[in-house]
Amino acid sequence: MDNKQLSLTEDNETAYSPEEMYAVIEACLFAAGHPLTYSRLGEVLNISPAECADTVEKMAVTYNNGDIPRGIILVRFPDSCQLCTKEQYGAEIKTALGIKRGGNLSQSLLEVLAVIAYNQPTTRSFVDTVRGVDSSYAMSSLVDKNMIEACGKLDAPGRPTLYRTTNDFLRVFGLSELGELPTVTVGSDSGETIEVSLDSVQLEMMAETEENAETESSEV
Repeated sequence: MDNKQLSLTEDNETAYSPEEMYAVIEACLFAAGHPLTYSRLGEVLNISPAECADTVEKMAVTYNNGDIPRGIILVRFPDSCQLCTKEQYGAEIKTALGIKRGGNLSQSLLEVLAVIAYNQPTTRSFVDTVRGVDSSYAMSSLVDKNMIEACGKLDAPGRPTLYRTTNDFLRVFGLSELGELPTVTVGSDSGETIEVSLDSVQLEMMAETEENAETESSEV
């Protein structure tokens, strides 16, 4: 047998059926306990990251089927995936693990998260303006919890830091991507409900906020 034939034999021996791929992915994610990238899982399965992401997407359709009693779900992120417990079993999990308290986000943290999630990337000054109060402590706490992260600088006076949500944010709220966030709606004068969408003016608004803050600071 020549080298070419040997290579083909070895490739065939390491090929997985779709069902076997699902089993391997489940085993790896369960053992890891944290998100694994499609690139890493692809290396295990001898497929490309794109093929792995497609496989996980198909697996999730069956795995997350509500008709099948299961305490965990397969959560997909843009570049990784993870097995997570279902939210409705949180109380039972805390009892089983002896967790007395903790794990919940305060109202102020949820407010800051909402502003950042729907306006990201955004600055602390922008969050302060929307909420009407100082948000420095809440944002520091969210950074410590890895719910938000710095992602660059805004092209405005002082070059303020821009923040965005993380994959942990998606995981905690059971989202695969930001596009799954509920639509924000507001009421109009006519009583109609209007959908609010973010557009390219967002950064200009933040820049204006930063410029106003800079002006106020210089006038003090």
